[in-house]
Amino acid sequence: MKPLTQEWIEKAEGDFRTASRELRAEQLPNYDAVCFHAQQCAEKYLKARLQETSIPVPKIHDLTALLDLLLPHDSDLEVLRFALGMLTDYAVAVRYPGFSADQAVAEEVYSLCEHVRQSIRQCLLPP
Repeated sequence: MKPLTQEWIEKAEGDFRTASRELRAEQLPNYDAVCFHAQQCAEKYLKARLQETSIPVPKIHDLTALLDLLLPHDSDLEVLRFALGMLTDYAVAVRYPGFSADQAVAEEVYSLCEHVRQSIRQCLLPP
């Protein structure tokens, strides 16, 4: 595995741990943070896969656009399109007034992230 790919994975895992902690917090959980870090985890895993495949990594947050770059190399990832489409909005929406996630939304977004994370890890990491 390329060193920069490993760095992307480490950053993604940091976001995943942060989302997990906030989702489990008993006092004052920040559900917006769960959604943001779940989106970030998925984004960084996609960028890790791009890096490993030697595809230039764009500085964008649109997860379906990142998926489209990967499909010529990993057509099996098409099954992630719905989850990635749902996650994309959480890169920005939860950081500003006008939208606040509740526990149900945070749990759904976290679940989508877990699905994406596992799928891309299977492409990147040896069994």
